[in-house]
Amino acid sequence: MNLFIDGASLMLLVLGLLFFLSGTIGLLRFPDVFTRLHALSKTDTLALGFISASLALQSGSLLLTLKLLLITLLVMVAGATSSSLIAGAAIARGVRPWQR
Repeated sequence: MNLFIDGASLMLLVLGLLFFLSGTIGLLRFPDVFTRLHALSKTDTLALGFISASLALQSGSLLLTLKLLLITLLVMVAGATSSSLIAGAAIARGVRPWQR
């Protein structure tokens, strides 16, 4: 049973790291602020969920798992809010979305 939990935890951790990597690549490669925000907000939220699930499997404590869940939810709300505010500020400054 412990081997199964370790394997599942490792798989979730690797998935989280891959999503963080893909968000970083999107940040570096996409042409404008709006596509970069989209890439970062989606991938970082999903990656944090995977890594938090991995840590929750390894914690062995219900209290620690609930704390991880709370941190994940707070970061999700903060990420969505900050992305919306940054996009709104870009629009207010007259930044136009990228077009081919």
